[in-house]
Amino acid sequence: MDLGIKDKIAIVTGSSQGLGFATAHALAGEGARVVMCSRNKTAIEQAAHEIHKNTGGTVLPVVADISVPDDIRNVVDVAVNNFGTIHILVNNTGGPPVADFEDITDDTWTKGFDLVLMSMIRFIRFVLPYMKNQTWGRVVTISSIAAKQPIDDLIISSTLRPGIHALNRILTNKYASSNILFNAVAPGFILTGRLSEIYKSRAEKDNSSVEEQILNASKNIPMGRMGDPKELASAIAFLVSEKASYIGGTTLSVDGGLSKGVY
Repeated sequence: MDLGIKDKIAIVTGSSQGLGFATAHALAGEGARVVMCSRNKTAIEQAAHEIHKNTGGTVLPVVADISVPDDIRNVVDVAVNNFGTIHILVNNTGGPPVADFEDITDDTWTKGFDLVLMSMIRFIRFVLPYMKNQTWGRVVTISSIAAKQPIDDLIISSTLRPGIHALNRILTNKYASSNILFNAVAPGFILTGRLSEIYKSRAEKDNSSVEEQILNASKNIPMGRMGDPKELASAIAFLVSEKASYIGGTTLSVDGGLSKGVY
């Protein structure tokens, strides 16, 4: 299937590894020109090199801390200066730390807010003028199953991520008539470094192993296994494509059937 995004300009944040990397790889494979960013210069340059080697696509790495407004502005400026505009934005961030409520300080809450919500808000604010000018845009934000089904030790994530979905709905109401669509994906248990960190933290508390944690969690997934980052990336590639031209303000669960709610 031709997704219709060849030569479209895409920004994928937090893309040196995990879900962001898989997404950047998928978009480059479809012919999009991809701007990747991460705080780690070596990691993002290696990731961009790997994607270019595998896909032959145009990939531009940028060093940025997406909790810092000036860094976000710079990513957008680099994309526009090199390619002229921006068609696609995929917001991806690392997750806030695993912690009990009584151990979370105001500073940790604030950092989580800047990382999860304000990075999304700032990126959208900066790319929106280009999308409006060309009357075409796709924004997909990687959220979490925790936004629909709160997870006890992911308190910050479970509290903040529902805001992503609310903002997507509001922005879709305002800009869908200009062919600018805002959606989210809510991954369940996808095998990434972030998930391994979560299970390591839980294993230490439970005096168990990471392998035991993964096995036990998989038993609750109807498909009986963890997801692969490529599976999430494929869903995102569809949502940012011409083929998803009548989908706006929605959240797509990519969780192997794990979430229990009707919506």
